[in-house]
Amino acid sequence: MIDAKSRRSVISSFLFDSQAQMSPDEFKSEMIGLLPRLRRFALSLTRSGADADDLLQEACALALQKWQQYDPAQPLDRWMFRVLRNLWISEIRKRRVRQGAGVVPVEEARELAVSGASVADVAETTLTARQVQSRIADMDPALAQPLLLVCAEGYSYREVSELLDVPIGTVMSRIHRARKLLISSLSHQEVAEL
Repeated sequence: MIDAKSRRSVISSFLFDSQAQMSPDEFKSEMIGLLPRLRRFALSLTRSGADADDLLQEACALALQKWQQYDPAQPLDRWMFRVLRNLWISEIRKRRVRQGAGVVPVEEARELAVSGASVADVAETTLTARQVQSRIADMDPALAQPLLLVCAEGYSYREVSELLDVPIGTVMSRIHRARKLLISSLSHQEVAEL
């Protein structure tokens, strides 16, 4: 049986060894690779391109300043998403007002680019993407954030639950409600256009 002193020694040596596995340059290069995803998440939080850029810059500066606190045994994207989210919560508390304007222009969303498609197909895809982005931007952030993390970023419900600090059932419920709202709002628009 291991006594408490030996256990602490083993744990501290493990923590020290895991932190020694990543150099500052490795940390920076991994973080740079995450920038597009981090910006998308910042946009989902702030609903404003300028605020998202400021939040992302602040998060990167903080992460570079405190990179030693990162545990390389955990995925860096989760850690960075949590840093972004916590900084945004602090910003909201400072402002004491929620902001809800701004979306990424569809023309700038590289994820929506279609190669080899006709102009009509691209125009229809762009129009639909704008409608979806507009509806998501109008949603309550409590519904939009889990929807974007699961559908756009590919996270599992469990990962989103951990990231947002809410029970997994709440994540599933919010995504379900967000999808229903999105489908309903898009369906109503199509009926109105006829």
